[in-house]
Amino acid sequence: MMNLFSRSGDQLLDVRLPRRRLAAGIATTLESGQRIIMLQDITEKRELDSRREALIRAIAHDLHNPLSALTGFADLVLKLGTLNEQQNRFVTRIRQTTSKLYEMIEPLVDLAWMEAGMPLTHVPTQLAPLIDRAVAELGALALEKQITIAVSVQDPLPVIMGDPERIRLVIYHLLHNAIIYSDREHTVAIHAWGDDEELFCSVADRGMGIADDELELVFDRMYRSRDERVRDTPGGGLGLTISKTIITRHGGDIWAASNLGEGSTFTFLLPVVRL
Repeated sequence: MMNLFSRSGDQLLDVRLPRRRLAAGIATTLESGQRIIMLQDITEKRELDSRREALIRAIAHDLHNPLSALTGFADLVLKLGTLNEQQNRFVTRIRQTTSKLYEMIEPLVDLAWMEAGMPLTHVPTQLAPLIDRAVAELGALALEKQITIAVSVQDPLPVIMGDPERIRLVIYHLLHNAIIYSDREHTVAIHAWGDDEELFCSVADRGMGIADDELELVFDRMYRSRDERVRDTPGGGLGLTISKTIITRHGGDIWAASNLGEGSTFTFLLPVVRL
């Protein structure tokens, strides 16, 4: 607490309170020289975050391996088993259901992996091939909604130092969100550019848009918008959290801009490496 009084300039510090409470302390100095300090009790928020993290770790650990085994056994039975038509239909249903469950928990595994501080691969990386891969992976989804993915990449594009698979995952999540939250027959645009210092990549859609008071919240773990249209769209609210975690661990930044009802643009930047 005394640190907020003794230092100059703007500060944000955690402050321990009596009875094991925790507060976020914000301090600023006025032109008159007076020091203003505001405290907000964040005990419940931190406890909730801790419970969410524990839940994510538990789900990622306890469900990932059994589902992988079920999927593998179902594939084996379909390939080698002597099944009648009804049995084949049942095993196929098992395979489809376990695959869907696996897709649902995969983001939890990614988030648990990142938040555990597992090491990233750092190699010289070109963004253009990662964009191409993400676009190809989402081609079927875009086709289903008759959405065009417009790609614009600066040539040549600066090289970054990073983990290619994790950065590809960021692009995938941003594109996936842009597609599922867009109306049919619209265009989703991905643009990459940079200079000697930074590389930028943006994904823009003409979908539902995001309310101003929710722009900073969309990166929070498991956050879902109040908008009923968004809540009716399948998703676990983890893609943007994972993306922010990955970009932050690469020393970059990610943000959103939006007009409600007109669409959104998500942009990330990464530092450029000079080879």
